[in-house]
Amino acid sequence: METTFTQKIPALPAWKVIWEMLTFRPWLWFVDLISVALIRFCWQVAPALIIKAFFDMVTGEAQLTFGVWSIVAFLAATWIGRVLASYGFYYADVPIFADMSTLLRKNLLKYILRRPGASQLPDSAGEAVSRFKTDVNEIPLFVILINDVMVGLIIIAVAIVLMTSISPSVTIMALIPLVIVGIIANIATGRIEHYRRASRQAGGKVTGFIGEFFGAVQAVKVATAEKNVIRHFHKLNDERRILTIREKLFDEVLGSIYRNTSTLGTGVILVLVGQSMRTGNFTLGDFSLFVYLLQSMGDLTTFGGMLWARYKQLNVSVQRMYHLMENAPINALVEKSPVDLEGPLPEVTYPAKRASDSLRSLSADHLTYHFPGSTNGITDINLNIERGTLTVITGRIGSGKTTLLRVLLGLLTPDSGEIFWNGEILKSPGDFLIPPRCAYTAQVPRLFSNTLRNNLLLGMNRSDEEIYRATKLAVMDSDLEQLEDNLETMVGARGVKLSGGQVQRSAAARMFVRETDLVVFDDLSSALDVETEQQLWDRIFENQNMTCLVVSHRRPLLRRADHIILLKDGKVESEGTLDELLTTSAEMRELWKQEETG
Repeated sequence: METTFTQKIPALPAWKVIWEMLTFRPWLWFVDLISVALIRFCWQVAPALIIKAFFDMVTGEAQLTFGVWSIVAFLAATWIGRVLASYGFYYADVPIFADMSTLLRKNLLKYILRRPGASQLPDSAGEAVSRFKTDVNEIPLFVILINDVMVGLIIIAVAIVLMTSISPSVTIMALIPLVIVGIIANIATGRIEHYRRASRQAGGKVTGFIGEFFGAVQAVKVATAEKNVIRHFHKLNDERRILTIREKLFDEVLGSIYRNTSTLGTGVILVLVGQSMRTGNFTLGDFSLFVYLLQSMGDLTTFGGMLWARYKQLNVSVQRMYHLMENAPINALVEKSPVDLEGPLPEVTYPAKRASDSLRSLSADHLTYHFPGSTNGITDINLNIERGTLTVITGRIGSGKTTLLRVLLGLLTPDSGEIFWNGEILKSPGDFLIPPRCAYTAQVPRLFSNTLRNNLLLGMNRSDEEIYRATKLAVMDSDLEQLEDNLETMVGARGVKLSGGQVQRSAAARMFVRETDLVVFDDLSSALDVETEQQLWDRIFENQNMTCLVVSHRRPLLRRADHIILLKDGKVESEGTLDELLTTSAEMRELWKQEETG
């Protein structure tokens, strides 16, 4: 999916994000500031003063007040200062970077997970990964680097004072190249932002395509489309390479301009002070101090210019992160909350089942949902599910069966209508219709590259006896005996080491081990043979406390159903028992006939 950013997403400005992150760990930021100030002084001011004193002493222009050993002591002090500053960096920079990036990722993930479960991300999975990795890291890095700018401005001010005390006119002329570079940097900011946005978008396309490709390897092989897929990948990667090189080249050109300002300044000094040096009004020590400070100022100007370019690029990163959170509050990205990266991981807790969690009835009143920009969806759906019953939703392909389940469970937000649990309205069905009240297995279950046990539990604490009871209910007991490591078998990415039927029954066992009153299947038995399907439903219906809501068109299940809801074009065409529908509904008779011929 391509992100164009044709409209700006409501987002905090980059400076506000930086400020909020700075105040998140103010003590560490202050330690980093002191460390930067110490090392800048030791690198860029103290050596200039030492060099001036040394050359003035050697040429006889001035005598050292405290002798040669004062220079030695000063050098030793600067070395100690640099060592202390290095320890300060280690103490402050590492946790600043870790804590801030963790907080940003935590907020991103929190608002992504608050989206309705079936609502697609505004960007591809590959682009989302890019936000979490590259864009997030830009912010703590900038917070750290901003101290260099603040201290650098002070260093420049001190350098100007020292240089002006020697020769105001030479100082002014030597600073002109730095002013010119500042103007160039300001003019270039628009182009910097443009190149960064284009480069990041191209990179997101590549990572997104890689994610989609690895998720559809089997489909590509079946279609013998490997060459076309690889050709398209090369095309996307070439576009990314060109845009990235363009961005890097522009940055390097600006960096070259910044870096050469001190050379221009040195040339100006040589032209201006040649006569003064011959007459003794401008000493060799003065000249060395000017050159050293001007070099330092040039380095600081280079750094400041590149940081200004990075700030413009940071605006793009912030916009990209807010785009991923889509419709989140304006302060969502920088919400402060505890970040503890030391000690044991927090325990995963699951709510205990209460009396109010037991199902008596689940009903919906005039549920309506249409996909954005489309007329497809469901319209004015009413239903009522009683405890201990089997309700089957059926209909042709595209009639709205899966959409109805997703809206009912809060995985899609309805345009209108209400959902009730035991007669009480649910304001947030997506947060309520979860274990221990309800469990859901989607049409295409998702397994992870881990052990079968971990795929069934997903962090829950259940005994082997409880797991085996759930797998038996899902008709997985005989399969477990054949798997090489039983519950510890690694199932591979998306369960690739299991058959389609084993994946579906593993997903069913994952649902059963949660022991909810209501279980919701979306065409669970589509990959099962007739015998296995018969065993599955026989075992499910032996449990009199289980209430089932199922999307299916299979005859054995329709015969068992207490109530059938027949959908057509997103609306309830008719409902009742199988015998009633076969008598009163031509649509049901046609579906029954198709299932027989199928």
